[in-house]
Amino acid sequence: MGTRRKARECALQMLFAADISKSGESFSTEDYWNELGEPAFDEQMRYFADKLTKGTLQRIEIIDDRIRTRAEHWRIERMAIVDRNILRLAVFEFLFEETPATVVINEALEIARRFSTFEATQFINGILDAIKHDLEREKKPNKDSNQDNLNEKTQASSR
Repeated sequence: MGTRRKARECALQMLFAADISKSGESFSTEDYWNELGEPAFDEQMRYFADKLTKGTLQRIEIIDDRIRTRAEHWRIERMAIVDRNILRLAVFEFLFEETPATVVINEALEIARRFSTFEATQFINGILDAIKHDLEREKKPNKDSNQDNLNEKTQASSR
């Protein structure tokens, strides 16, 4: 298993703990590493896991709003704790990291296969795929409008 996948799994465990304890941003990743972290984990892996966890907790409202738009007939509070935190972790990466969307989805699904159920994997895949398409559509108009502006400038300068 890759270092980044292991970091994502640790981040999921930290998000799960923060969710259960309702500690939010005050959750201490340091406590996790002291209590549950394996000494073999290198600093780079710990850094990535902490970054994912803290970033997700800091932006949880934005992330949950994005999930709500695609989780039809599902309130976030009613989702299985593991599933909602896998979704949160993935949406954080979609929005705030440079990880390619297909990698984010594949990683989320692999983690779901390990920590959740087959049905949950399908549920997570559907929501993440829809969010990925939403984000692609949101980016596309900007490219089109930039191209239109460039075309107008080119036409104006050739006159």
